[in-house]
Amino acid sequence: MSQLSLNLVAISIFVVTMSALLGPLVQLSPVVPAIATASVLGLAALDTLSWQGRGSTLMLDWLAGFSAEHRARIIRHEAGHFLVARQLGVPVTDYTLSAWEALKKGHPGQGGVQFDTQVLDAELQQGTLSAQLLDRLCTIWMAGGAAEAIVYGNAEGGDDDRGKLRALLTQIRFSPADRQQKERLSVLRAKTLLETHWVTYEALVAAMERRDSVVECDRIIASGIPSPENPSV
Repeated sequence: MSQLSLNLVAISIFVVTMSALLGPLVQLSPVVPAIATASVLGLAALDTLSWQGRGSTLMLDWLAGFSAEHRARIIRHEAGHFLVARQLGVPVTDYTLSAWEALKKGHPGQGGVQFDTQVLDAELQQGTLSAQLLDRLCTIWMAGGAAEAIVYGNAEGGDDDRGKLRALLTQIRFSPADRQQKERLSVLRAKTLLETHWVTYEALVAAMERRDSVVECDRIIASGIPSPENPSV
């Protein structure tokens, strides 16, 4: 069961338990909390088994969507990924800014920037991963949280990004200490790249707010940052 589903179940059970305790005070039948508990558990199980957790993701995304600051954070987070990816020569194939947009386009999860991972997949299948490609990927994954930290002073998103980074580093046998160091260095690299091209970043944020196409976003980035032939970090 996904963490989102577990959190919803925990909250729902707490509410139902309080209803059972306080129900007699307002003449609420004990059958009501029992039915509610069974319904919540059933929906959570259905969400996990049939929808791969998308139901809870969509609901939380819908609730959070009422916050203008939350929407702004998402756009700035994803713009960080987008800009740094293009700076480092990794193609962006698509982007979505909510779980609903992701669902409509057939992408998993809560939305975000989609990258062309053919080179990564090929190297992993061969059991090799160049240091240069590893540095690029780690920097791109940390760029969303880095953008949030620059703008807001902290990063609320990025748990999935850190999970991807740590899973890959574990797969290629990095020690815990080396994983932490790689994560810190990747954040610093991402911040440097973003701050160096901040005017372009702000233009990209505005374009993504308008839901401009990937082609148009690429054009905006290219007009402010020459595309490197041999990118490195």
